[in-house]
Amino acid sequence: MAQPSILLVEDDRMLSEAVASALRQDAWHVDAAYDARSAQIALVDHAYAALLLDLGLPGGSGIDVLHALRGRYDATPALVITARDQLRDRIHGLDAGADDYIVKPFQIDELLARLRAVLRRSTGRVAPVLHYGNISVDPARRVVTRAGKPVRLSVHEYRTLLALMERQGRVVARAHLEDVIYGDLAPQRAMGDQQSHQLQQEQRQPSAALRDPARDRSTR
Repeated sequence: MAQPSILLVEDDRMLSEAVASALRQDAWHVDAAYDARSAQIALVDHAYAALLLDLGLPGGSGIDVLHALRGRYDATPALVITARDQLRDRIHGLDAGADDYIVKPFQIDELLARLRAVLRRSTGRVAPVLHYGNISVDPARRVVTRAGKPVRLSVHEYRTLLALMERQGRVVARAHLEDVIYGDLAPQRAMGDQQSHQLQQEQRQPSAALRDPARDRSTR
């Protein structure tokens, strides 16, 4: 049985390593990110049981990460780790989508207890599924279906589809798509047109993975 996974977003590497070590001893698999952009990409690419998030990050803030997460209806439980003990900062984090918070410095036992409480409260929560025609995207589970059948997409294809599904009926700027799909990986942006074209073709034609084998045999 695979270990449940947590994304730990903390730019203080010594603290990150200490927290990650404690979580692993508590039977968690831990992925670490050290800036806002890496965190946002990881949350799109993987389904995590929970998010541990520092508010003060390079390249953005924990609030930006929360807004992006909740903006795509991702209900991953989020526990904010912050040195900001001002009431307004805690309220800001909770309003942005955090489920709970813990103020530095903290004891690991308290962190683990708050994490368990957040996970208990999240049981049974369901994020909305996005639909367009016969295509459905479940952002919380990272599952894409077409006519009820699962569709396998690459990471870039999934990011493209999710960005378009979230903005149905609106013009999506190329610059926004590039930022969502590639972040700061500029050399890969030249492939954007190819990814978009491939998705358009898959929407018009049945995917090879979804064809009826019996029909294929009958045409040979």
